[in-house]
Amino acid sequence: MNLLLILFAAKDLMLPCMSKQILGMDCPGCGIQRSVLFLFQGEFLAAFKMYPAIYPILGLFGFLLLDQFFKIKYANKISITLMIMSVSLILLNFLFKLIM
Repeated sequence: MNLLLILFAAKDLMLPCMSKQILGMDCPGCGIQRSVLFLFQGEFLAAFKMYPAIYPILGLFGFLLLDQFFKIKYANKISITLMIMSVSLILLNFLFKLIM
């Protein structure tokens, strides 16, 4: 029950995008807060549609956290690959929003 109250309160506590307010256009990070909220609500497809880079970013953070506790072979290469995937999806999503 407390989780539902937190989720309802989270909608009201989201930070506004200053780029969108001042320039009238989305920034590369627009949608990440709503995407995380969709994840907490179990709306996995909606989270991806809102911000496609959410899953590589979560994978990167999860891997970095796991690497702190266990020494993983080739951890540097894996984390760089996840970073490149995340940045690529962020930029592709941003360019797609600019074109459409």
